[in-house]
Amino acid sequence: MKVVLAPDSFKEAMTAAEAAAAMARGVLAVVPDAEVVQVPMSDGGEGFTDAVAAALGARIRTVETVDALGRPVAGRLAVGGGTAVLEMATAAGLELVPEEERDVLGSDTRGVGRMIRAALDAGADRLLLGIGGSATSDGGAGMLAELGVRFLDGEGQAVGTTPRELEGLASVDASGLDARLAGLRIEVACDVDNPLLGERGASAVFGPQKGASPEDVDYLDSVLAHWARLSGHAGLAGRPGAGAAGGLGFALMAFLGARLEPGVELVARAVGLAEAVGGADLVLTGEGSVDAQTLAGKTPAGVARVAAAQGVPTVIVAGRVRPGAEVLLTTGCVALMSSSQGDVVPLAEVLRAAPQSTERATATVMRLWTHRSGPAGSVVDPADPAA
Repeated sequence: MKVVLAPDSFKEAMTAAEAAAAMARGVLAVVPDAEVVQVPMSDGGEGFTDAVAAALGARIRTVETVDALGRPVAGRLAVGGGTAVLEMATAAGLELVPEEERDVLGSDTRGVGRMIRAALDAGADRLLLGIGGSATSDGGAGMLAELGVRFLDGEGQAVGTTPRELEGLASVDASGLDARLAGLRIEVACDVDNPLLGERGASAVFGPQKGASPEDVDYLDSVLAHWARLSGHAGLAGRPGAGAAGGLGFALMAFLGARLEPGVELVARAVGLAEAVGGADLVLTGEGSVDAQTLAGKTPAGVARVAAAQGVPTVIVAGRVRPGAEVLLTTGCVALMSSSQGDVVPLAEVLRAAPQSTERATATVMRLWTHRSGPAGSVVDPADPAA
């Protein structure tokens, strides 16, 4: 029996690799002679660099860069075989800035540009970039400035690239863009389709979670519109994904020729998920919590679709199965298994016990699978004595 294990990370509890290892122990406890293939996954957010680097055999190293407020931080960059992998959140991520210090009007993506430059210095000709979790809304201007684009005021003097500073922008000079970028193929893991501007744009949808007030949202939208007009690429502002990561998607497409695609699809291709699933009897995937929103680009749904394309059933093992998660049964998933005891146990204890509870839940899945007699399409709660 061949079982493929392709979970995402369980937020604050296990990395994707740790989750796959816990699942493997559960499988082998019930079917000791099973062929177990572990394929840690990501949807382009947390764990993106680790999952892809492991599959590529790339070495992860730290890069001196700056956060969204310009303070020194150590970013993480993986390079191997000409391919570089990085998450913009390790430089300009929201989690790097304490809530009380967040200032989206005074933040930019210079740190991301420095990391891309480090990838070029390492000889990369392909970049896999995850752009979730940003603290910025500068339209990618900071990134471009670090890569050689000049932002000028009416007198030809350089202006900064935070939204407050971009208000004074009069012209953009891209003639100094690093020539090495012409030989760099950039593939971006992007799980939103928002345009740059308007009611579904970067400012309106994502600004508030970065600390923007309603007045700030209007200001940010006007600054990004101004930047788009002067960029010479205003026609791309309406393209799906242009508003991702505070408009970083716009700059990546407009100036660097990047291709944006759903993160789980990019990762699945990079780690060879379809090849791993070939000939499998069962696929197990999961993450910390699943609900109806998991259907929209999250790892469990993406893995189930890859497996279904080859006629292989999938079971999702998640820390918590929320109301509405049953919609995932339309993706090729045949059952949902919750590994926790719901709200009965304090969250801290649930997180601490995640490896053991995931192992036990997986073992339960395997017992049911090897002795199945009922119809597919069920939700199993390990707290239920009948399970």
